[in-house]
Amino acid sequence: METMAHPYQHLTPDLVLDAVEACGYAVNGRLFPLNSYENRVYQVGIEDQKPLIAKFYRPGRWSRPQLEEEHGFVAELESAEIPAVGALPMPGGGYLADYGGFTLALYPQRGGQAPDITLPDTLFRIGQWLGRIHQVGARQDFQHRPTIDPVRVIDEGQRYVLDAGFVPDDLVAAYRSLIPDLLDAIRACQERAGEVTIQRLHGDCHMGNILMREERLLFVDFDDARQGPAVQDIWLMLSGDAEEQRWQLGELIEGYEQFNRFNPLECHLIEPLRTMRLINQAAWLAWRWDDPTFPMHFPWFGQARFWSDHILMLREQLANLQQPPVRPPGP
Repeated sequence: METMAHPYQHLTPDLVLDAVEACGYAVNGRLFPLNSYENRVYQVGIEDQKPLIAKFYRPGRWSRPQLEEEHGFVAELESAEIPAVGALPMPGGGYLADYGGFTLALYPQRGGQAPDITLPDTLFRIGQWLGRIHQVGARQDFQHRPTIDPVRVIDEGQRYVLDAGFVPDDLVAAYRSLIPDLLDAIRACQERAGEVTIQRLHGDCHMGNILMREERLLFVDFDDARQGPAVQDIWLMLSGDAEEQRWQLGELIEGYEQFNRFNPLECHLIEPLRTMRLINQAAWLAWRWDDPTFPMHFPWFGQARFWSDHILMLREQLANLQQPPVRPPGP
């Protein structure tokens, strides 16, 4: 039986170069793939200019209106003089082009390193910029991009990994029995948080998506932009034990509130969002398993050790969900 080729198997180096040239740039033949799994991203050499970054979106993931909303949001941020790295305008208008069955965007090359969050001033400054980003995000809603919903994401993800047979047989019962308890605990956290403001967000604002360049912060990769609570763009920067996270949250919120009010009740959503991310990351690997690069780079995903560790982390999360949330230090 013949196996169907994955769409990215048709994304050859020649197609990449031809696509960039069709966008009006004289390529010099230099091509370097960058670390990206969901999409395909390349550094492309340009004659007598700095290289460009070409991003080829995964077919079928986002609709055209959803992609346009991402780029429109980043363009708003740039217009507000917020250091977000947006795509370059295309000759025909907009920020997207189509070539060879793929949709692509081109970006200026921006270097930098991950910020040093051990420095209080760094977290404070990140918080300031997030406050500005959310000011812009609150101006209007996304009409096509989804809204963060931990209960729905967890339910869909766990159903897929179970139905597709990714969880080893001897661990299915343990995994399946955890999910209702996690969802009940998440609903209880959401009730304690009450009604929170939902707005446009970066969506995946971890330290890998923030660059420090010559003391200037740059926010990159808005591919996961969506509607959600402000704390979604904050909690991903928390690490370490409870006391460390409390200090980090305090620095971030102090900077954030220079430009925007933070609702402290949203802290009740941190552990639900963390649980959602844990389950969604496993489901993401399962959803993408037909892409040959995933079994190549994540061979441990199909092993029982991964799932036993995953279940252990989810049990720890159940305990975390039942504890008081991390909060910034009081006055």
